[in-house]
Order: sequence, then C-alpha cells, then structure tokens
Amino acid sequence: MLKSSNIYYFDEEKGYERELKYCQNQKTPFVDEMKGDQRLEHVIFRNGTLFVEKEKTVLQKLLSIHPHKDKIYYEYNPIQEAADDIEILELEADAIVIAREIDIDLAEAIMRVEKGSEVSRMSSKELKRDLLVFARNNPALFLELAADDNVQLRNFGIKAVELGIIKLSQDQRNFLWGSNDRPIMTVPFDEHPYTALAHWFKTDEGMEIYANIEKRLN
Repeated sequence: MLKSSNIYYFDEEKGYERELKYCQNQKTPFVDEMKGDQRLEHVIFRNGTLFVEKEKTVLQKLLSIHPHKDKIYYEYNPIQEAADDIEILELEADAIVIAREIDIDLAEAIMRVEKGSEVSRMSSKELKRDLLVFARNNPALFLELAADDNVQLRNFGIKAVELGIIKLSQDQRNFLWGSNDRPIMTVPFDEHPYTALAHWFKTDEGMEIYANIEKRLN
C-alpha cells in the first residue's frame, strides 16, 4: 500500500507546501481544494504493479507528484524501458563474445569465484558451458572478473594450496611452503587470505615465489 493521506507536496507556483490526500469522492488530490466529506481511498500495488485507468485522473495526479515517486514506485516509461533493455542485451552480448574466446585458465579463475573448489573437478567442457551461462546471467560481474588480473592470481594461489605446494595456516594468517612449513607471507589483518596473496604476488619478493610455484605446477 502507498501512503494516501498526511503527505505533502511543495507547489512551486504557489510557493508553499500543500497537503495531499486520495479521496474517492473528490475531484482533486489537494486538500485545500476539496469540498464536503473526504472519503479516504487506499492505493494498493498488487504483485508490485498498479494499473491506473485513464478515467482516474485524481489518482494519476496524486501519483505524478507523490513524494514517494521514483523512490518506492516508478512510472512506466516504455522508451526508458527499451533503452534499459538494449543496454542489458548489449552487455550480455559483449560478455558472451568474451566468454567464447577466453582461455581455459582464466575461465577456471572466473568460475572459481562463482563455484569455489568445485571447478577443480570439472571437465573443460563443463567449465566452458558454465562460463557461458554465467556470462549470460551475470554479464556485468563476468566482465568485471574477466578484466581483473587479481582473479587469476587468486586462482593460482588456490590451486597451489590444493596441490599442497603451499598451505594456509589454520588461523588463516600465514602462507607456508607445503614441504617444510617455511613461512612465505603473513596475511594482513582483516584481509581475505587469497586476495592478500594475489596482491603480494605483484611485489618483487612475491614474483620470485610465483615463478617458483609456477615451475612446480607445470
């Protein structure tokens, strides 16, 4: 239900605030123009929609100046809706094109964000299929992940841990070599371990460790 009484609208032409009310027996939504009894009428959206017949000019006027317009509800605008649809369709098309051409390592990195460790058990065909579905259903997020080099670095770190080349301590504060527990890096406070590792791989020390791990992965 939309509030239909005790609401106010600033009338710029008159220069003051006017009370609004929706009454079924009145010819205006402005209280200062009403005559006689005021029988309040409810304004009800059903399943998120309110269709107003062309004869209900008072309700049309109220909805056009209601303080909750464009906050709680929006007036249907076919031109704007078409423009929004075009934008979404173009975004989907761009995402699908990139998803079709993407290499398998980046595909795995992107889908790991969505599916976690499950991607390690997926075939390349399954991975490609799920990537295309993901690109179609979440084009904006897909394009963001595809352009983020940290996504690949995170995936690289996760794979290294899954294969036991490095490991993450139980308190998730330190990365260690899997063979001898020698410390590699300490995770900064309040940072996600694999996000911190991805950033660290870009440092001079991290690049050396990355190269070392890469040899072992290959």
